[in-house]
Amino acid sequence: MDEKKFMEVLAKKNLRISDQQLNQFKEYYQLLVEWNGKVNLTAITEKGEVFLKHFYDSLTASFYYSFKDVNSVCDIGAGAGFPSIPLKICYPHLKVTIVDSLNKRINFLKQLKETLQLDHVDIIHSRAEDIGQNKKYRENFDVVTARAVARLSVLSEYCLPLCKVGGAFIALKGANSNEELVEAKKALKILGGEVVKNNTFSLPIENSERSIIVINKIKKTAKMYPRKAGTPAKDPI
Repeated sequence: MDEKKFMEVLAKKNLRISDQQLNQFKEYYQLLVEWNGKVNLTAITEKGEVFLKHFYDSLTASFYYSFKDVNSVCDIGAGAGFPSIPLKICYPHLKVTIVDSLNKRINFLKQLKETLQLDHVDIIHSRAEDIGQNKKYRENFDVVTARAVARLSVLSEYCLPLCKVGGAFIALKGANSNEELVEAKKALKILGGEVVKNNTFSLPIENSERSIIVINKIKKTAKMYPRKAGTPAKDPI
């Protein structure tokens, strides 16, 4: 997907970006490839694939959930900044908090924030289980996102404690999302989440399957969740 096609497919989804925003994506790509030589950020480095499989893929969340009226977003396990940084570029008003447990990725994200001149972006070196028990962040965000982090039964325990009641947890998934939803049914109920919709679609050009799962936070999460670091992955609810 070249830059022209990137803008065209976004426009078809009523997401129109300016030349300045496109330049931010270009700078993002350049920095990603530069840092990837010394820090393992992604296996995808060809420009067209980055624009499709990282940038466009991250923005698909906004096709199924409106970010226009969202104020705060927390991105768990963002890695190289997906999906939160592409969303921030396209929706500059967002106040974004990015959480990742690997310091090398945190350093990249800090440099990215500076290079792209992004304001209201807070980058935190932490495990999801720890920040979820921090009073400053717990149940504080309108939207919590996660992409390619863990299965939904585990991911729900990472994300729902950070989401305010009335907000939403948005999981960006690949194929077999229905299977994960069945597996996560108990966890979602215990943690205060309710599935609104599971939107399955194919990426343009290559047609690989993707899903955007939108989960509303309908009640407070019990104080015992998230459990201590490592427990959700080892012993899912």
